[in-house]
Amino acid sequence: MPIQRRRFVQAVAAASAAPALLAQPPAPIVPLKISTIAPDQASEPVLKFFTAVQFATLRHAAALLQPAYNNLPGAIEAEAPEFLDFLLAVSPPTRQTLYSNGLNHLAGEAKRLFSKDFAALSAEEADRIFKPLIVPWTFNPPPNPHQHFLTDLRADLRTATTNSAPYAAAAASSSRRGRGRTGAGLYWLPIDPTRR
Repeated sequence: MPIQRRRFVQAVAAASAAPALLAQPPAPIVPLKISTIAPDQASEPVLKFFTAVQFATLRHAAALLQPAYNNLPGAIEAEAPEFLDFLLAVSPPTRQTLYSNGLNHLAGEAKRLFSKDFAALSAEEADRIFKPLIVPWTFNPPPNPHQHFLTDLRADLRTATTNSAPYAAAAASSSRRGRGRTGAGLYWLPIDPTRR
């Protein structure tokens, strides 16, 4: 089958241009930029101990009881509620019961007094629930289990917050460097079950 003249001319032109094209340096490869987001920001965290309502109550209580201050992270920024969920999953049953009953009490009081979830309360509304539960600290826990829970919760939130990596980083870059153990690089990290 004879080659048409037009195709022959195109083939000759392409063949003569090939060496020039091959002599050029390849175009630089530009990496594709894909925006990413942390998994726990894109979805609900997998809870190890608390129910969804208990965890929402815990997070709101943590935000109110241990807020950020002086450029240092609070309980939410330090992921203290997530740490407490991990900790309570491996705690003794008496401690688990204390936390479960305590969070259920906060949620129940929110429904009774304000007809809404504890997580939806304003700071003033939550304060009405907290105030009867706040007692002076002593070596022995309060006999009232709800007061005992709030006393322990406040201490646990403070401990988990001030011993977290975000708190250590913020403290190291502020004028509070060297305060406590934060300057020594001692803090808890989230547990990664895939790493051995």
